[in-house]
Amino acid sequence: MSPRRSVRGVLAAAAVLGLTVGGPLGAAGPAHAGALGSTAIGTFTYELRGATVKVPVGCFLTHRIDGSGKEVSGQLAGVDCVGAAATFSRFCNWRIDFAYADTNDRTYRTARGATHAECDGAPLRRAGARTLPTYGKACAKLFVNGEPRAAQCHYITK
Repeated sequence: MSPRRSVRGVLAAAAVLGLTVGGPLGAAGPAHAGALGSTAIGTFTYELRGATVKVPVGCFLTHRIDGSGKEVSGQLAGVDCVGAAATFSRFCNWRIDFAYADTNDRTYRTARGATHAECDGAPLRRAGARTLPTYGKACAKLFVNGEPRAAQCHYITK
């Protein structure tokens, strides 16, 4: 199974590898933080070349962020589906943006992802390191056919 098919599988494997490489619990080393979360994507329909496409219940936007403080070492966001949704869900004209907001919930930067015209059952986007100018939150946002469909956020604090 390819990593695009199971975002959770990739993220779980990365977490296990991180614990393995990091050594036993309590070992001294640099402080690192990360967060992983999923948000359910509600059922929706959209038009594609004159046909109606329905995405059923059972899909999730999963977002992982790694780093320490305002230093983000990387992010991964993608869609995975379970049950019947895993068989029948296709996301066409999709993109994933990473958005950053300050502690007053004002978005100060959006790293817009590329729009993928092809249809995909497991959209996935990675982002590299960046230093945030302020504490607040980092979000992954899924768009399908130009419409926002889900967002998953993590708070970045001291």
